[in-house]
Amino acid sequence: MRFMVIVKADKNSEAGVMPSEKLLAEMGKYNEELAKAGVMLAGEGLHPSSKGARVRFSGDKRTVIDGPFAETKELIAGFWMFQVKSKEEAIEWVKRCPNPHEGESEIEIRQVFEADDFGAEFTPELREQEERIRAQVASGSGR
Repeated sequence: MRFMVIVKADKNSEAGVMPSEKLLAEMGKYNEELAKAGVMLAGEGLHPSSKGARVRFSGDKRTVIDGPFAETKELIAGFWMFQVKSKEEAIEWVKRCPNPHEGESEIEIRQVFEADDFGAEFTPELREQEERIRAQVASGSGR
């Protein structure tokens, strides 16, 4: 099972305040543990929303909205992709994570859809296309 582990933003991460050397070292150690256990598929921190954009869809119309975005508690400061056996295992790994912000922080855990989750609508042709795309992404080709 794959899970996206989402580190929520706070006012400091949105202001572009960089983590302390101590936190960077603690996170590095944590990431090493995840990698050694074969849990971590990916993990990155994100720039503040002031450097981002959103694209709003309304039928065929597309509207670009530049950051920053108002609701800090709804924003993402970073993420991991975990490969684990269960949601409970993902929770146990997240509980071992250093606090990503001073004071209170929140990390959200969301399961990633797998091919079998989509049922009959995900035809053999669509499954084959998905496998080709995954192989292309994994090989780094296409760019």
